[in-house]
Amino acid sequence: MDPTAFSTVRGTELFSGKDADWVQIYGSRTIFITLIFGYLLYTRNHIVLMWGALFAVVMPITDGLLAYEAQAPFKVVAKHIATIVYLFIIFFVFKKVIAKKAIQANQQVQ
Repeated sequence: MDPTAFSTVRGTELFSGKDADWVQIYGSRTIFITLIFGYLLYTRNHIVLMWGALFAVVMPITDGLLAYEAQAPFKVVAKHIATIVYLFIIFFVFKKVIAKKAIQANQQVQ
């Protein structure tokens, strides 16, 4: 709703109100990614979700570096670090779920 406030919270302040369109682009891409991962959760595609969580680490790393270089408040950078930790936890949770399903499938075959 407020691109200037969002960009400030994110740690990349706008120099001009004319630059606010990147916030809308960012939002549309976020909705797209959310819909894809929501569908994968709905269909319980754990393997793709596992790898998606691992590969998604690229985003908070680059966002955190950009925020740090823009001299954003530490809480903004810390949010990106927390997101990285969260994504690694999700990766390992899905890895464990997949391993458990494989063990159960092997037991059913035998």
